Amino acid sequence: MAPQHGDRAVAFSLQLKQAHQELRRQLATLRAGSPGTLTTHCLAFCAAVTAHHQGEDAGMFADLLRTRPDLEGTVAKLVEDHEMIAWILTRITDLLRGPSTDSLAGELDGLAAILESHFRFEERTISAALDATPDTGWSAGVFEFRDATGGPPS
Repeated sequence: MAPQHGDRAVAFSLQLKQAHQELRRQLATLRAGSPGTLTTHCLAFCAAVTAHHQGEDAGMFADLLRTRPDLEGTVAKLVEDHEMIAWILTRITDLLRGPSTDSLAGELDGLAAILESHFRFEERTISAALDATPDTGWSAGVFEFRDATGGPPS
């Protein structure tokens, strides 16, 4: 967990980039994985992305907007992205539970493209402001999540 904002060892902007990099790594590993482990790892990955975005929506963005209300439009766009990504994650989960996972690779490719665009936009637009944002406890949900194998991020 990140220390409270006054004692942070690592800036939140760097932690955000590291969390995104971990999710990118997990998705690349998932896409290259064997069909035998795909379902379990894919569900774990979907849960990690969901937890990360819920942490942003439920805490980080509210605290960010208290110090930077001028970012309201940007935050609204990020929340909209989260809703679209959640829909894709639900679709992937449904495919995993269905009779065939034939279209899963295409869905994962689409998810990878959308996540990459989202992560870059988020890092570019809110990183500097995030470093000045107090941590009221939201950082654990945003920066700490399990990897696609169910273990802590590497």
